Amino acid sequence: MNPHFAYEHLVTFADTNLVGNVYFANYVAWQGACRERFLADHAPGVLRGLYSDLALVTVSCSCEYFAELQAFDLVSIRMTLRSIDLNRIVMGFDYFRVGNGPGQLVARGAQTVACMQRVDGDLIAIDVPQELYQALDAYAVPGSRR
Repeated sequence: MNPHFAYEHLVTFADTNLVGNVYFANYVAWQGACRERFLADHAPGVLRGLYSDLALVTVSCSCEYFAELQAFDLVSIRMTLRSIDLNRIVMGFDYFRVGNGPGQLVARGAQTVACMQRVDGDLIAIDVPQELYQALDAYAVPGSRR
């Protein structure tokens, strides 16, 4: 298994729609929650930078759905680094229903983030901050570009 950063979420009724399954947009929200927990745990300096002049701008995100989740399912969102290229980071997200056994893959997503700096009201592309680069490197999938 590839190294990954995991964020676990217990699905509640608030996450579901009238049919009873998880509303599709919540999977994308969980990508953001996973990314933020990663920053808090592994790159706190980057997190502090977001309160000053650093911006991590999501430029694309996607999610494919393979099975449904329902209220009180426990889902593990597992983030990996797919690539870093100049100021762009591409992360992969695998969503596993967990319980007994290895878990069931229920969805797979990706997100591309651009590292930017606020300068006089504009956003300027910057290299990936070194702290973030080093933290993400531990979760690189084999063959990823760095």
